[in-house]
Amino acid sequence: MIVIKSEHERGLMRQAGQIVAIVLKELEAKIKPGVTTKELDEIAENLISKLGGVPAFKGYGGFPASICASVNQEVVHGIPGSRVLQDGDIISIDVGAFYEGYCGDAARTFGVGEISPVAVKLLQVTKEALDKGVAMAVKGNRLSDIGHAIQTHVEANGLSVVRQYVGHGIGRKMHEEPQVLNFGQPGRGPRLKAGMALAIEPMVNVGQFAVKTLSDNWTVETQDGSLSAHFENTVFITEEGNEVLTAQEEQ
Repeated sequence: MIVIKSEHERGLMRQAGQIVAIVLKELEAKIKPGVTTKELDEIAENLISKLGGVPAFKGYGGFPASICASVNQEVVHGIPGSRVLQDGDIISIDVGAFYEGYCGDAARTFGVGEISPVAVKLLQVTKEALDKGVAMAVKGNRLSDIGHAIQTHVEANGLSVVRQYVGHGIGRKMHEEPQVLNFGQPGRGPRLKAGMALAIEPMVNVGQFAVKTLSDNWTVETQDGSLSAHFENTVFITEEGNEVLTAQEEQ
């Protein structure tokens, strides 16, 4: 069942989303060669708590950290640890936070130092694909219109969309109905209504879309070892269009 949220719930989700946005902005400023992914996790956990939130990932299904930190060929669910970031790496940071019982969820992929032209293109296309998916998340469209817009843009740029992991509804739980695919034909699935909240999150690979899970049972990486990027926003559908709840507010 897809839960329709009230305006009051939208406000609480906006608060959760802004905690996530602030944390991602802070982490972006800290990402540089020599930093460990565990250091980034500690910064995020402390800041979420300082802002009145609760980390959504820590303890979820046994996950041991407050952020997912996925480097280079790692797609999603990377566990922060002793890994030291190197010049030329890319790192996908996924952050989730609850505020007064409601969840915000977003991800960004950042370059570490100077990155390759291939990596620059990957980040740009993935971010554009997210924006194109978000643009389709409006009242009256079909759910599959989001994924179709994402897939079309990614493949037009010679990249591939991960199939095995998808976006989701969000609210009182981090993962609610419906699943939000990043691929597929348009005009299918439920019609979108005001009050729906969706976490839209394309995961895009330079090579093929196939992925594998490592022995830690969390970290997912590309099967062919190619680079991967991940961008995500929490989006609330309104009567007029939508609101990106995890967008960084202008200072």
